[in-house]
Amino acid sequence: MKLLTPEIINKLPKLYETENIPVEKKKAVVKFFTPDSNWTWYVVEGEREGNDWLFFGLVEGHYTEWGYFSLSELESVRGALGLPVERDEFFDGEIPERLRR
Repeated sequence: MKLLTPEIINKLPKLYETENIPVEKKKAVVKFFTPDSNWTWYVVEGEREGNDWLFFGLVEGHYTEWGYFSLSELESVRGALGLPVERDEFFDGEIPERLRR
């Protein structure tokens, strides 16, 4: 599965573009997850950096925190059974309320 499509790129705000939007009102453009572990990435902003993409968003794993991560990092991650990160094709842009606290 291709994690980043032209359609997603066209919708993705550039880095710092949503900086003045309160956390509780931020929308994610895409959601990535590991199907065989408990990691999820909600991408709010992103921008090409050389041959890679740098994203800003909410990461849910051992802890839940806002931060930066790259496409190459996502492509290298494997879950407990060795499965790669996938894109949630049915994601509606809403970051779960339980994660916004």
